[in-house]
Amino acid sequence: MNIKISTAQFENKSGDKDYNLSVIEKLAAEAASKGSDVIAFHECSITGYTFARKLSKEQLLDIAELIPEGESIHKLQQIAGEHDITILAGLFEKDENNNLFKAYVCVDKTGLKAKYRKLHPFINPHLTPGNEYCVFDIQGWKCGILICYDNNIVENVRATRLLGADIIFMPHVTMCTPSTRPGAGFVDPKLWENRENDPTSLRLEFNGMKGRDWLMKWLPARAYDNGSYIVFSNPIGMDDDQLKNGCSMIIDPFGDIIAECHSFDDSFETASITSEKLTQAGGYRYIKARRPELYKNIIGQDHVPDQKVVWLNDQQGK
Repeated sequence: MNIKISTAQFENKSGDKDYNLSVIEKLAAEAASKGSDVIAFHECSITGYTFARKLSKEQLLDIAELIPEGESIHKLQQIAGEHDITILAGLFEKDENNNLFKAYVCVDKTGLKAKYRKLHPFINPHLTPGNEYCVFDIQGWKCGILICYDNNIVENVRATRLLGADIIFMPHVTMCTPSTRPGAGFVDPKLWENRENDPTSLRLEFNGMKGRDWLMKWLPARAYDNGSYIVFSNPIGMDDDQLKNGCSMIIDPFGDIIAECHSFDDSFETASITSEKLTQAGGYRYIKARRPELYKNIIGQDHVPDQKVVWLNDQQGK
């Protein structure tokens, strides 16, 4: 059975959940009217993301919500019900003991379908890492979620695939930040302000090594190696004081891009997901050919996890 999925991008406002939810509602309604079954938004699309590096624990608790009791989940359910569409979106979560998490949820008209907590959060030291993978069902399709940096640890993607996920949602807030990688760095916000008069200069930055060219080094490989569909969502425009370049896209099990956002506006693109590709693509054969007896003890060997992942912008004096 085919399913139509949209991946969205928009310029969120830091800490303004009402505004961000209004954009989510607008795009979800439009996607549903065009036949989409599902629409996915970026990491912390409900709350905003980059501004959280400046927040105290008390401030973070103030913006975080209980899940599923929080107002944002109820609003997502309302939107999903009114437009008959499944919605995936992100926010900061708190539990009854005031532990804080980076969460991403799937909501339909019946309520919360799935909740995932980021395994490798680092935007704020008060965030607690999640400790489990998430595989769930959308209209008969097995789906998984991995947030941003989680996808750079290749074992997470393979584990989610081995748990049965044929579609992996990968919400991000990424690109256009400093790195040890040659060609990386911020994109000047002035280019965004002048995008109507000079779209070419902005597009060159967005598509170059600061942005899309870096993404192309690894994202299609995650889909290809695992024989899975990848739904990548990322914001466009200013996220706090950092410019993000969107490039929200859907990649099929062959590693081919089948839908991608190119607009500077709040927008989405849609692809029809078909089951045939899951077994036609090489990743299906590669998974069947695995010999885990050779490497299971290597993959699972003990090590000391790196607890010092630092938001690179802090190193830049932000």
